[in-house]
Amino acid sequence: MSYVQQLALAQCSSPFTVLGASFSKQSATITSWQPGAKSVSVVLQDGTTQTLACQASDGLFGGAIKGLSQDSLYKLRVETDEGSFERYDPYQFQSDAYHAVHFIDHSPQNLYSQGGAQQVDIELGSKTLKGTRFCVYAPNASAVSLLGDFNYWDGRCHPMQKTDLGYWVLVIPELELGTRYKYQIKDSHNNTLPHKADPLGFAAEPYPSHASLTFNHHSYQWGDDAWMAAREQQDKYTQPMSIYEVHLGSWKRPGDNANGYLTYKALAAELIAYVKDMNYTHIELLPVSEFPFDGSWGYQPVGMFAPTCRFGSPDDFKYFVDQCHQHGIGVIIDWVPAHFPEDGHGLARFDGSCVYEYEDPKRGWHPDWNSCIYDFGKGTVRQFLVASALFWLDKFHIDGLRVDAVASMLYLDYSRNDGEWIPNVDGGNENYEAISLLRWMNEEVYKHFPGAMTIAEESTSFPKVSRPVFDNGLGFGFKWNMGWMHDSLHYISKDPAYRVYHHNDITFSMVYAFDENFVLPISHDEVVHGKGSLIGKMPGDEWQQAANHRCYAAFMFGHPGKKLNFMGCEFGQSAEWNHDSSLDWHLLAYPKHEGLQHLYRDLNALYKSYPALHEGDNVSSGFEWIDHSNAEQSALSFVRKNRDNTQSVYVTCNFTPVPRHHFRLGVNEPGEYQVILNSDSAKYWGSDFPIQQHVVAEQVGMHDRAYSIELDIPPLATLFLLKV
Repeated sequence: MSYVQQLALAQCSSPFTVLGASFSKQSATITSWQPGAKSVSVVLQDGTTQTLACQASDGLFGGAIKGLSQDSLYKLRVETDEGSFERYDPYQFQSDAYHAVHFIDHSPQNLYSQGGAQQVDIELGSKTLKGTRFCVYAPNASAVSLLGDFNYWDGRCHPMQKTDLGYWVLVIPELELGTRYKYQIKDSHNNTLPHKADPLGFAAEPYPSHASLTFNHHSYQWGDDAWMAAREQQDKYTQPMSIYEVHLGSWKRPGDNANGYLTYKALAAELIAYVKDMNYTHIELLPVSEFPFDGSWGYQPVGMFAPTCRFGSPDDFKYFVDQCHQHGIGVIIDWVPAHFPEDGHGLARFDGSCVYEYEDPKRGWHPDWNSCIYDFGKGTVRQFLVASALFWLDKFHIDGLRVDAVASMLYLDYSRNDGEWIPNVDGGNENYEAISLLRWMNEEVYKHFPGAMTIAEESTSFPKVSRPVFDNGLGFGFKWNMGWMHDSLHYISKDPAYRVYHHNDITFSMVYAFDENFVLPISHDEVVHGKGSLIGKMPGDEWQQAANHRCYAAFMFGHPGKKLNFMGCEFGQSAEWNHDSSLDWHLLAYPKHEGLQHLYRDLNALYKSYPALHEGDNVSSGFEWIDHSNAEQSALSFVRKNRDNTQSVYVTCNFTPVPRHHFRLGVNEPGEYQVILNSDSAKYWGSDFPIQQHVVAEQVGMHDRAYSIELDIPPLATLFLLKV
């Protein structure tokens, strides 16, 4: 097949050998491919024009050009039936295009600083142009063309050059920022695939086009220097961390518009103000990486380098993070390396082969989510994923990555029956490739962004998830405590009359509480798919439901571990979470819900204010049982201590609707003890059962201690007492 036929069929893999300018000692020749053109002229820098001869009726023009040197620029003036245009010939910038892949395999950061659509300066002689350098990895494609509004989405117009590393490159001068583009890819048999969005695209357009957009990440001016500098000096394990988990599309809708969203900028005003008022320290966002299907909540991502356009531009998202930091709020995002959907414009069979996913469906297909699984052993995929993790920390100043579905990555037989999975080289079920990837990702994150953190959603007892790689751990900073979540919710959902038989559920978490650096999660997963809302899990009548909720929330804030609560739980959202509508903010007109919200506000403030409640979240020295065996009364008591043991806060919980009179509690020291929070208080819509606000320890032995205090404990209530 001649190269003219290849160009006409969009099957040319090496246009740089044919198109553009070529030079000899005697002359300069230009060859241009312009499908549908009537005539093509060359416009030199001095303004003179020379006409190219039509060499093939399909659109090939060429000829010798006088006065053109290797360090001068030229434009092409093209006449068509629809009109004329004048543009720089992209095929004169071959060295600038090749530059994209010179260092792309050296480190993860190079991938997003060299690949995709990069805004570059093109220097030729004394002239400097602004251009966009496109670079896409499709190693098994037979041809790749750049598509966009600039060429009427005609795959014949801009064939890309294949390089030895499997990347395809081309530079287009003077493209406006925000230009839409995709790639037309032909597989190894010259079959045209669905048009693909850029895997490294920095911005995207929504359904139905799902086109990528050119974007410049260097234009935004950050104002969070103080936050970023202070972040580097903090020990996150001793700092309070109370996380408000948010789905941006359904936290609040604008007005009565059920189909609209608050923008990133509107959220920067409303959400930040709310989070500050509620005394949370961090916001965790369900995935913001671009995703096609609303119903996936972001957990089926396609654009691993682009914040979703549903709420605004990438710079708008930067503004949101910037404002969070300027108001003292950290930002964590959910990051999803465990699977990706097979939407036609996405990563699945990207060049007709499994570029990103495992080839064998026993490894490359996820039965739970009907989606693809990344090939964690392939070097280019590993670089892609680690680059994505670093990208959000680098370009968006994100403070933490909560890594979704880690357990599904760690185990080859996850959600698979016998015969549906392939053992590792040792015959076991551990995915060594995924383990290696996670370790590398964590090493890179903490090496380049030591002030950031990673958090694993890992639902098994895989060892040392939040221990350093050098200690044979996975290297995460924190791990969600799914065991605590499951056991404690199972306990609190029981009728109080039966809790005596399930006391171990509420105490067992302390057996392993310091094996990892835990976050206690009451996440979105607990209020969907028929599980009901948090307050809806509580037994009893309306008052008892609210009291159980308050008692449980206060117990959570007393328990060791950082805290995470999903939006709506803080005011007793009655209905199960629905991603298609706003939270039920109107409930705050009722005292029950207003009281619950007041309690969460005060619990956050209490947790932040008293070092005893947060400094020892991840060390055994910060916790001591007073009484864990009182199953008969469904009561438990413990003390929290700060790092230097100069502050003690006692927590006692009564998980029955029966008040406990003259309840004696062993304490470690003589002196006065003051109630600093009572979940039964009237301001929280509690019964306001009368209790002593100050008690003095007596030399009466109790709970293996020489001193004790006597107090009354309200029904279904948790008390916090400070040793004055």
